[in-house]
Amino acid sequence: MPRRKLRSQGEVVAWSRELADELRAALARLPDEDPAVVDAVWRGEALGTLLWALQLVELPAYDEPFEPEEVAAVELEEPSLREAEEIELERESARLWHWRARTTELQARGEVELPERFATFDQLIAATAMRGFEQGVLAAPIRGDFRAYGNVYRQLTPEQHAEAHSIALERHHALNWLCGEGSSWDDVPLDT
Repeated sequence: MPRRKLRSQGEVVAWSRELADELRAALARLPDEDPAVVDAVWRGEALGTLLWALQLVELPAYDEPFEPEEVAAVELEEPSLREAEEIELERESARLWHWRARTTELQARGEVELPERFATFDQLIAATAMRGFEQGVLAAPIRGDFRAYGNVYRQLTPEQHAEAHSIALERHHALNWLCGEGSSWDDVPLDT
C-alpha cells in the first residue's frame, strides 16, 4: 500500500472538536428527523474513527456503530496519533466495506458490469473478501462473503444494509481525510 502523509495530530484534534460540537448539538435536537440532524448524528462514526486514530477509543466492527453519546463525550486529553501503517490498513478495510455496500446497491439496480474474469457478482465478492482477508484488512469470509451481523452480507435486511453502508461511508470519509485525501473535509473523495 502506498504511504500517505497523514494530517497533523493538531489538525485531527481540532477537527475532532468541531465534529464533537456538531454531534452534541444534533443529539440535543433528537428525535428530530431533519436530514441535517440525522447527518450530524451519523458523522459520529467519522468522529469515532478520528478518536480511534488518536488512540482515545476502540474501533467497533463494521456492523456495530459507535454510540454517539459516548464519542461526543470523549475528552481530547493526551491524544497520540497512531502509526501511518496502522491507519492505512484501517483505511483499506473501510474502503472495502464501503465497496461492499455500494456493490449491493449497484447490483440491485443493475448499473454495473462485471470484470470479464468474473461470471457472477458472488464470484467477484468472494474474491474480494478473500483478498482482503489475505491482506489482513478483513475478517475471514463466511460462505464467500463479508461477515456482518452474524450472517452473510448478501443476506442482510434492508435496515442492516443501510446501517452498514452508513458506518462504512463515514469511516471511509474520516480515514481518507486523515490520509490527506482532498483539500478539505467537504471534498474528500470516496472512490471504491
